Amino acid sequence: MNFHKQGQKNAANASPFSRSLRDLMDDRGLHAVYQPILDQRQGRYFAFEALLRGPENSELHTPAALFAAAAMENCTHELEWLAVETAILQFAEQHCAQRLFVNMSIGCLHASRKRLVAVRHDLLRLGVPPSRIVIELTENESVTDFSDLQETLKEFRSIGMQIAMDDMGEGFSNLRMWSEVRPEFVKIDRHFIDGIDSDPLKLHFVRAMHEIADACGSALIAEGVETEAQLAVLRELGIPYLQGFGIARPNRSVATLPPVAVPSADDSGSLMLPSRPRTDRQMPRIDQLLHEVPTVSPNADNDTIYRIFEHQPALNIVAVVDSGMPLGLITRSTLIDRFARPYRRELYGKRSCTMVMDPALLVDEAQSVQEVAQTIGSQRGTEISDCFVITCEGRFRGVGFLRELMTIITDMQIRAARYANPLTQLPGNVPINEQMDRLIESEHDFVAAYCDLDHFKPYNDAYGYRCGDQMIQQLGTILTDSTADHQDFVGHVGGDDFIVLMQSHDWEMRLQRVLKDFDSSLKQRVKAEHLATGGYSGEDRRGQHVFHPLPALSIGCVIVEAGNFASHHEVSAALSEVKKEAKRIPGSALFVERRQHGAGIPPAETKQQIDAVSPAPSFSTARLCPSV
Repeated sequence: MNFHKQGQKNAANASPFSRSLRDLMDDRGLHAVYQPILDQRQGRYFAFEALLRGPENSELHTPAALFAAAAMENCTHELEWLAVETAILQFAEQHCAQRLFVNMSIGCLHASRKRLVAVRHDLLRLGVPPSRIVIELTENESVTDFSDLQETLKEFRSIGMQIAMDDMGEGFSNLRMWSEVRPEFVKIDRHFIDGIDSDPLKLHFVRAMHEIADACGSALIAEGVETEAQLAVLRELGIPYLQGFGIARPNRSVATLPPVAVPSADDSGSLMLPSRPRTDRQMPRIDQLLHEVPTVSPNADNDTIYRIFEHQPALNIVAVVDSGMPLGLITRSTLIDRFARPYRRELYGKRSCTMVMDPALLVDEAQSVQEVAQTIGSQRGTEISDCFVITCEGRFRGVGFLRELMTIITDMQIRAARYANPLTQLPGNVPINEQMDRLIESEHDFVAAYCDLDHFKPYNDAYGYRCGDQMIQQLGTILTDSTADHQDFVGHVGGDDFIVLMQSHDWEMRLQRVLKDFDSSLKQRVKAEHLATGGYSGEDRRGQHVFHPLPALSIGCVIVEAGNFASHHEVSAALSEVKKEAKRIPGSALFVERRQHGAGIPPAETKQQIDAVSPAPSFSTARLCPSV
């Protein structure tokens, strides 16, 4: 996060124009808060990012309000530079030896070149070497002349300062900017961190960024880290620096060490796997798309709105709000179109901004993205707008953009089609293969288990496809409930076939429990008379009467040790063979091929509780109990 970007995206509900920003700037009424950046390898704070604040409990406390007011008074760059000075002065007073990240727009950066000699002198006088200052480029302006930008950055670097690029993956922070600027630090946008422990696609993106960073000589900083699961995945990927509320919140004072120990890596040596789906998982809420934009009162004139847009080139929306209640939206394009004709601004510049205000669709923050998409889809084509207003109990909170809503809906549909089985919502073939290859490439020992239902087709024919689907769904639930989250991974290949990848040391005991739970579940899935007889009569393909045993669960396991398999293709081939061996055993059974077994994943201590059958010295099989 950075204060200038917040000035464009985030605004308080109250109008920021009720007191003079100029007085506040002259009186030095601003202060900085500092959010730590953790070096997760050392367990220490590596740097602090400075964030701008106004007086507490005032309308100009938030960065959004400050920069909206600065745009009105034509002093955006002046406020921005004052924020940098304030951050450095208050940081120097605390005698901190860590780096300080200060945010600057490219326009302010260019305008500050003439101050560099004085800046270097002042920094040394304050006891803050320029090498401790990192200029974090904000994304409010597009770049057309990279050679000019490179010259400016060269001057800042010449006095020892370093450069960081903010929010990789959003706004101007694209690959060209990365290649042209060659920043020392690159911040990964929080979008890619949120859910990285459960979304294989985000994991791929961050891994790719890490590879590019290594090639460019940049260090990555992950923003928005909030959970231990995110921390564990980022540690596994080798992302060196972390920032977010899960590390520490911004504070006026700085400290070298975290107040509490940083959660340590899993001492089992296992690889962090995506979390399993929850049965109570809900659709994402619309507040995940919230953008807090500057607000104005209906008394503001059109000239005021024009100046706000003029001084914030990346800003496209201003909300008109009266006492917290949303009235409408003003877009840059609407205002420019109205003022494009000769003398329009002179004639209407002092008129109320409501004359260029468009009505907006209001949605509540608690609604799901699907509900909002359905609401927008039900509107007539002429009523569809590019954005909508998000409210909380009727009061303005911010805006959402239609393109982002459509992106998340499309992403959910694509992910569901490609990554999840539609019946169980468990990961499908693509993520199963991806996670298997991750384990193999990282040389982590694991057990791959193939779970397949026996005599399922006769059951499906006798009881109907709905009962068959329910049995498959229940098996998926039994598997997820019996495995260790983040250590084990459950995937649904299709039909009645499942793949489980297990790093938990008690994997064999867990699979035994799966067999027992599945056999117990048959009491709710078949009729009492069929339970009593152990099966039911039916017809085969020739129309002849045959007796079909009750469904049973066969599990074949391959122990995968580092270096024994090159890819998921080889593991899959081995699983096909052990599945056949498991299905040869009557009833629900577990078959384990022991030829690859070593010390990496020991067998469960409860092995002696199983009636072992050994058809060949190199294999072991375990039969639990008959189907009923």
